Amino acid sequence: MKSICVFCGATAGTDPAYREAARAFGETLAREDLGLVWGGGHVGLMGVVADAVHAGHGRSFGVIPGFMVERELAHPFATELLVVESMHARKAAMAERAGGFVALPGGIGTLDELFEIMTWAQLHIHAKPIGLLNVKGFFDPLLAFLRHLVAQGFVKQAHLDLLKIADDPATLLAQMRQHRPLEGDWIGKLKPEQA
Repeated sequence: MKSICVFCGATAGTDPAYREAARAFGETLAREDLGLVWGGGHVGLMGVVADAVHAGHGRSFGVIPGFMVERELAHPFATELLVVESMHARKAAMAERAGGFVALPGGIGTLDELFEIMTWAQLHIHAKPIGLLNVKGFFDPLLAFLRHLVAQGFVKQAHLDLLKIADDPATLLAQMRQHRPLEGDWIGKLKPEQA
């Protein structure tokens, strides 16, 4: 795990704890010599994480769609910045470059990225660790809903267990280093009535 792809808000949210957690996460990446892979923006929590990485002399690889560059949303200090044509291309490039994935507080875009990367792990498209930085219990309602999906037979517990969860950056990264990929073929184990 040499780099972490961070999914988080393009705004900072209402609680100052979110901004502080993003800063701490970026500082931890730089200190542990883990490159940052992110959406290339300078706004919101994305910008806070990137600023902290750069302040700590860390490496960063931003991926940003051209329309966001035109709106002057690109971070000016990215070590590398890849401009792509679409949001789909952005997610694919970020996933390819990352050694693991972490979601911080964010909105619909953050959840979209998180769920896509969880789906890819479930389907064995990748075997990289996935983490949630659960700042002040931000993800607790989501985790409760995911447990509901398990109870209702729509998600397997093994797939939910792929998520590493902590409220401290160093603890979360340590858990992610212990990640073991899923075994077996998820699709091949489905019975016709489950498909």
